[in-house]
Amino acid sequence: MSTWPDVSAAAPDLAAAAEARLRATKHHVLATLRRDGSPRVSGTEVEIRDDGLYLGSMWQAVKAGDLRRDGRFSLHANPGDGSMAGGDAKLSGVAMEVTDHPGAGESHLFRLDVTEVVLTSVHPDGDRLVIESWRQGEGVRRVERR
Repeated sequence: MSTWPDVSAAAPDLAAAAEARLRATKHHVLATLRRDGSPRVSGTEVEIRDDGLYLGSMWQAVKAGDLRRDGRFSLHANPGDGSMAGGDAKLSGVAMEVTDHPGAGESHLFRLDVTEVVLTSVHPDGDRLVIESWRQGEGVRRVERR
């Protein structure tokens, strides 16, 4: 797994663009796995710290239960006004519960270890999509699609 600082070091431009999307709005969409393996989507907020990405949860919330049981997640940054300005950012990885934080026992806190970052944007010419992705161990890849 890679922490957000690891991703930022490996793919600085892509990480900066994804981080800008996370900072642009407060609420994002988190996908977790239910006990039966089916997906669950929940609203969430992401905190960006020097040492990584974090998300919190109300105590005993179903998304916290999902992440405690199986930490795999996908996070879709709020795309904003639909203009695709700044791109559409998605991250995937494994959430690890932090148990020694202020408020432990009253709320949950998870550090997001990232295995994939994807940013989809419209090319400045307006005639194609640009898909930039980073996967752990593979580096950055760029594809343009008409």
